[in-house]
Amino acid sequence: MKIAIETPFEQFQNDIADVVRLFYGEGAAVAKEEPHDAVLTHIHALEGTKWKESFSLSGMLSHPALSLSGEAVSDGGLEEKRQLKRLIKRCAYLLLKEVTGRRPAWGSLTGIRPTRLYYQQMEQGKTRAEAREALCSLFDLSEEKIGLLDEIITAQEGLIKRPPHACDLYVGIPFCTTRCAYCSFSSGEIGNGRLVEPYLDALFREIDLCSEMAKDMGLDIRVGYIGGGTPSSLSTAQLDRLLVHMHQRFGPLEELTVEAGRPDTLDEEKLSMLRSHPVTRISINPQTMNDRTLQTIGRAHTAAQTVECYELARRLGFDDINMDVIAALPGEDYTMFAYTLERIAELAPDSLTVHTLAIKRSSRLHEQKYRQQEEDVARMVALGRETAHKMGMRAYYLYRQKYMAENLENVGYAKPTSICRYNIDNMEETTSVLALGAGGISKCVMRQEEKILRAPNITNIEQYIQRVDEMVERKREAFAYKAAFLSRMAEKGDGHDHQR
Repeated sequence: MKIAIETPFEQFQNDIADVVRLFYGEGAAVAKEEPHDAVLTHIHALEGTKWKESFSLSGMLSHPALSLSGEAVSDGGLEEKRQLKRLIKRCAYLLLKEVTGRRPAWGSLTGIRPTRLYYQQMEQGKTRAEAREALCSLFDLSEEKIGLLDEIITAQEGLIKRPPHACDLYVGIPFCTTRCAYCSFSSGEIGNGRLVEPYLDALFREIDLCSEMAKDMGLDIRVGYIGGGTPSSLSTAQLDRLLVHMHQRFGPLEELTVEAGRPDTLDEEKLSMLRSHPVTRISINPQTMNDRTLQTIGRAHTAAQTVECYELARRLGFDDINMDVIAALPGEDYTMFAYTLERIAELAPDSLTVHTLAIKRSSRLHEQKYRQQEEDVARMVALGRETAHKMGMRAYYLYRQKYMAENLENVGYAKPTSICRYNIDNMEETTSVLALGAGGISKCVMRQEEKILRAPNITNIEQYIQRVDEMVERKREAFAYKAAFLSRMAEKGDGHDHQR
């Protein structure tokens, strides 16, 4: 089904298209000049102090107009745009819900951070019960997803507020032994390793320059995360040098996660080296415990290797291990996903991340025109939550992505003592992030201005190596802006700028 969109607001064209995709899938929303089966027409009017939005369908899906009114906001700024967009999307959603007879689990929500909406309701003075009721009314959320959000808000209590100079550290290693079929990250296969040493030289320079910048600007860095790619694709000596250099420049961190990632990149020597550093948390990610699927998606290890690696890490003393799984991988049905979760439960990790497969445009699956089989996906995701609960875990963060099977979500579950602070800070965008390495995106968070300045590093590895000083300068400008902002707040007597 191809649906063209007509709207007087070009700036909301993509938002309406997102709603169309909720019901008809990726590729359903097209430009009117392209071949299409139906036209979704939007009419906007101002009646007194109210906006009136109307949507109708013509063509193969011909349907009479549905209208929705809402109080107009006339500040000419962000709030006016937000409220108008919300009303437009809701009206389009209600029409397509009526046409299809379907109710998506996340209702009309298409954004990646639903928890933010929950917090917005509470910031307006609503109780938790009132916030839940408002989300259900405004966005047609299912009881299941309301319950999930509520679980996360509870887990984040006492962890969400951050002082003004708090800043997390992210260090990216954009290398993998092989490229997974679903991967869209800015990572390269490590190949013969010719780029690794030049990359590390550039990264160490960025670490040096940014550690000085952090000191000059009074950034308080206590939480760190080494991600990728697959950081453990580096040799033991290379990863050891990186950890030593980080410690020398940024000092001891209260929390430091290393994505050990693939079992085929780990052995006793490398795990022992990680254990010798103040690494507080590692991830050993099977994605699936079915060997046939591992081959299909391009993972160069077996399920047995995952078990061996995990048990070795436990013997060496790692007491905070995360594992990732993905629902709806190619060729996997509910029974196969249930088997993966059974094996994970036997291992008893301290945290579990349940992803829903997303077919990103830069992934190999997208290039191969892979079509998801979505019948069992919601059941898989629900089973992931049930399994996590049985292991004594609760959801503590979630995010959503475009092109996800059934428009579902990724959820991080953890035991109360194993909540990863970096994941909360990053997903809720409550804390600034100093991101180093190719593809890293630094964020300067200023909640009082409802502004986040982003300073992205270039993703191409060779270009990053050549232009690392330019990447540092981007960050310096962004953090200087935040420093000036905090100075203005202090002069006004409001120097706390706590995030939420």
